[in-house]
Amino acid sequence: MIAAPDPEKMFQLSQAKLAVFHRDVHSLLVDLELLLGVAKGLGEDSQRSFQALHTANQIVNICDPAQPETYPAAKALASKFFGQHGGESQHTIHAMGHCHIDTAWLWPFKETVRKCARSWSTAVALMEQNTDFIFACSQAQQLEWVKSQYPGLHARLQEFACRGQFVPVGGTWVEMDGNLPSGEAMVRQFLQGQNFFLQEFGKMCSEFWLPDTFGYSAQLPQIMQGCGIQRFLTQKLSWNLVNSFPHHTFFWEGLDGSRVLVHFPPGDSYGMQGSVEEVLKTVTNNRDKGRTNHSGFLFGFGDGGGGPTQTMLDRLKRLSNTDGLPRVQLSSPGQLFTALERDSGQLCTWVGELFLELHNGTYTTHAQLKKGNRECEQILHDVEVLSSLALARSAQFLYPAAQLQHLWRLLLLNQFHDVVTGSCIQLVAEDAMNYYEDIRSHGNPLLSAAAAALCAGEPGPEGLLIINTLPWKRTEVLALPKPCGAHSLALVTVPSIGYAPAPTPTSLQPLLPQQPVFVMQETDGSVTLDNGIIRVRLDPTGCLTSLVLVASGREAIAEGALGNQFVLFDDVPLYWDAWDVMDYHLETRKPVPGQAGTLAVGTEGGLRGSAWFLLQISPSSRLSQEVVLDVGCPYVRFHTEVHWHEAHKFLKVEFPARIRSPQATYEIQFGHLQRPTHNNTSWDWARYEVWAHRWIDLSECDFGLALLNNCKYGASVRGNVLSLSLLRAPKAPDATADMGRHEFTYALMPHKGSFQEAGVIHAAYNLNFPLLALPAPGPAPDTTWSAFSVSSPAVVLETIKQAERCHQHRTLVLRLYEAHGSHVDCWLHTSLPVQEATLCDLLEQRDPTGHLSLQDNRLKLTFSPFQVRSLLLVLQSPPN
Repeated sequence: MIAAPDPEKMFQLSQAKLAVFHRDVHSLLVDLELLLGVAKGLGEDSQRSFQALHTANQIVNICDPAQPETYPAAKALASKFFGQHGGESQHTIHAMGHCHIDTAWLWPFKETVRKCARSWSTAVALMEQNTDFIFACSQAQQLEWVKSQYPGLHARLQEFACRGQFVPVGGTWVEMDGNLPSGEAMVRQFLQGQNFFLQEFGKMCSEFWLPDTFGYSAQLPQIMQGCGIQRFLTQKLSWNLVNSFPHHTFFWEGLDGSRVLVHFPPGDSYGMQGSVEEVLKTVTNNRDKGRTNHSGFLFGFGDGGGGPTQTMLDRLKRLSNTDGLPRVQLSSPGQLFTALERDSGQLCTWVGELFLELHNGTYTTHAQLKKGNRECEQILHDVEVLSSLALARSAQFLYPAAQLQHLWRLLLLNQFHDVVTGSCIQLVAEDAMNYYEDIRSHGNPLLSAAAAALCAGEPGPEGLLIINTLPWKRTEVLALPKPCGAHSLALVTVPSIGYAPAPTPTSLQPLLPQQPVFVMQETDGSVTLDNGIIRVRLDPTGCLTSLVLVASGREAIAEGALGNQFVLFDDVPLYWDAWDVMDYHLETRKPVPGQAGTLAVGTEGGLRGSAWFLLQISPSSRLSQEVVLDVGCPYVRFHTEVHWHEAHKFLKVEFPARIRSPQATYEIQFGHLQRPTHNNTSWDWARYEVWAHRWIDLSECDFGLALLNNCKYGASVRGNVLSLSLLRAPKAPDATADMGRHEFTYALMPHKGSFQEAGVIHAAYNLNFPLLALPAPGPAPDTTWSAFSVSSPAVVLETIKQAERCHQHRTLVLRLYEAHGSHVDCWLHTSLPVQEATLCDLLEQRDPTGHLSLQDNRLKLTFSPFQVRSLLLVLQSPPN
């Protein structure tokens, strides 16, 4: 089922027939099918079961297929049975028609457009014939495709939306992956989606609709609430491989304490067909019956589209109120959740992430897609920051709103839950890589244009502008281009969200404020790198034998162990090749032996020291790595290139730490969470491979070790071993997945005290958002300049962009979040000409009570742990 498509496969049409649809015969078949279902489903202990059996027997006796005049009598028997009603305590099933269409999966994006047109045309015909039929439809991207290519169908959907039969749900651009997109990207899914639904259908969605994704971030409840959504429907957690999730209707409390009402349809499927078996399973499975008396029931062919059929509707209508069975009503998501809210007083609460105990290979599969995602999130962040600053300082600058919307929508499209995860065919992966290249090729000129506008009119010589798009001051070693095409290293200091002139050739080697980097190669071939903050010792094969925090003398690597150890595992999952990595892969661990004598000194010290080595992973795969330590840098970087040609192998890198802790910390969207390092319970054991964003950390009370990365998502900490998942080699549905050349960087940071105090979060941002060295056409400024700074290191200014509303073209949106897990008051300082400041939600709608007082170019802000806050800043017009 999940094999790659065969482009040579041919089909031959050998026969075609015309037939007359006989509705009376069809109706009797539906009756008999349902009566048989009741007889089987209720079993021998139910008198109602025998009533169904005897009714079916009588119908067979009365009905003669050759004599249509016998049909009404047979139909009357069935109507009598289905017309016997149940009591008031019957469970109510809300049957919601929908058509789950994967935006790409075993077919390319362009085929999805046709799937939408075919499926929704069928739904329109059903809505015309059944005025009580309600069809729920998610994913603004799919509706935008239909609007563009099938405008007549789109107009019909708008018409049925006015009637209440066509119901847009979800509020997002696509049904994205629930783990891998950044926090800002998740906000943009809702911002683009909700604005589209409002524009095309007159209202925003009130339910988040994500039936099929591979886990759910603990920050989703806060993001949902900030986008006007209090309700969430999904189904995928029923796929858990180890632990059965204990609820079907519950409150979900996120990382910051935000709560939303969640419903999992208890039938464990989003492709029901209206059978008695499915209806009974929905009630039997429901783990919250007694607490609530309502369940959702999603019917319609899905994944590849198709949607509901008339037969499904006929079945469900027969079962609307029949003794012995739950009530069934054709319903909308809004009607379901309204009923659930009335019964919500006794519901339980689940706190933290909803972790899917399956499909955890998707954190690593198709590494190039993951790298493209991370890079393009960073590019769009930087373009928006620089464009916003240019807008504030230049009357002539036009913010590239249309271009940015187009690029964001490409990125959001690629974050669909079968694309960025790598669980797609080669055609889809190729399309996605082309979209990433579009974002890069269009984003870089936008960066240059914004930088040129930003420094226009400033005095100074022509040269480079060094730009920092992060909200703290940075002093880093940077490779600056020289006229001859080479590069020279320079130590540069750039203020928060601002710029500094590039050092002139005469000032490239200033007096260092810190100890320079020393590099020493011993006679045995080992190499030591030392910058006065950390001291790194590599053995002759490139493995890490020591990592010392110099000030305390504390060793971070476990005694007798090797860090930077590459490890291969056999990776043969039970079911889904690109999706799954099973726990038994851990039993096949094979360290890759290094080759002594390949370690050599690269850069010899001063501003930067480095060593490099080669590693033959297998007869067909090899690796080269440069280990880099810069002056003043608290972490050592591992720049890695891999030529990977394997089948069903999994490559990881391990760092055994001299640290003991029952919990490790992992960065997620707008915050972090803890997961166990032990296997006490089945819930702990099931987290043998987990996801993280830019860093993971293992700490005791006064010392810790953080592992940073620039494009990886799979990780684990078991016992004292930090492990980063690098590459997989699945063969279905894409036999070419991950084959070829890869480049990536990870870094290791020992630290004193907690990771919050030590600045691990800032360090991971720095690794992912390098300083920009952009040419300044004309005079470049000869002074530094900062647009924004934040007084507390716990608060991250994540996003600066122009407001979406066209009439707010001189209004900026700022998004900040509390990153440490603390209550904090802080000051946001700006040098921009701000006229008015007010709080807003994630959809950029003003908070009527959120006016902020600007005092000496400062705004006071208050945060609770992991809270995300957004501001609208109205700018004064700059001088022409």
